[in-house]
Amino acid sequence: MKKVLAFDIDQTLNVAKTPITDDIAKLLIKCLDHFEICPISGQKFDQFLIQIVDRLKENDVTDTELTHLHLFVAQGTQYYRFDGKEWQQVYNFPLTDEQVQKITVSLEQAAKELNYWEEDKLQPGDEIIENRLSQVTFSALGQKAGTEAKYAWDPDHKKREKIVKRAKELAPEFDFEIGGTTSINAMIPGMNKVFGMTHLLEELKVEKKDILYFGDMTQPGGNDYPVVKMGIDTITVRNHEDTAYALRGILGVL
Repeated sequence: MKKVLAFDIDQTLNVAKTPITDDIAKLLIKCLDHFEICPISGQKFDQFLIQIVDRLKENDVTDTELTHLHLFVAQGTQYYRFDGKEWQQVYNFPLTDEQVQKITVSLEQAAKELNYWEEDKLQPGDEIIENRLSQVTFSALGQKAGTEAKYAWDPDHKKREKIVKRAKELAPEFDFEIGGTTSINAMIPGMNKVFGMTHLLEELKVEKKDILYFGDMTQPGGNDYPVVKMGIDTITVRNHEDTAYALRGILGVL
């Protein structure tokens, strides 16, 4: 029996950058009664609240159940847990200002050289490159772009593969990973989901065999692939409907 269910977010628990559905929320609440639940994603803390926690509350999750929810933010380089009253940051490993600047310049230069800099398509107040403290994230159309536009921009990852290749040439001391629908996450080598999952093992005092991971980007170069390489049991899904199907099967045998 597994003790921990860990999840990527975009395209695994939801439609990219949107709150989880009632169906997923209710399934996660049921899972909280049996497992430690650990979303791990490149997103920032506020997005975890909007896309997951707020939806669980709307579906009547209890404070006791929330103590079994662990938020591994920015690929697990930040960790938050609920103490029964509020969310507490357990750890954070931020980049320096100089590192953020070097990554930002390399991503912008790479995208502009390849004619993939879509600043004219941004919504007011949005940005293409975002400092998420322990990582920097490139989102080609910004965070506020519509789902349809995001899906259409780089469905085969070819644009982002070119940006990653060029950015790596400009800033070889950093790692660049493809994630979500239009995103590239940049970080110090080793600060990917291996870092997050390793800390998950330590914080929850479990072993690899105790974890089942769900992700949609498990192919080499995808931001879920490091979890596969760790030897953690993984279910590859195409969307949140696949995840819901798997969770129903798991709950059905408990």
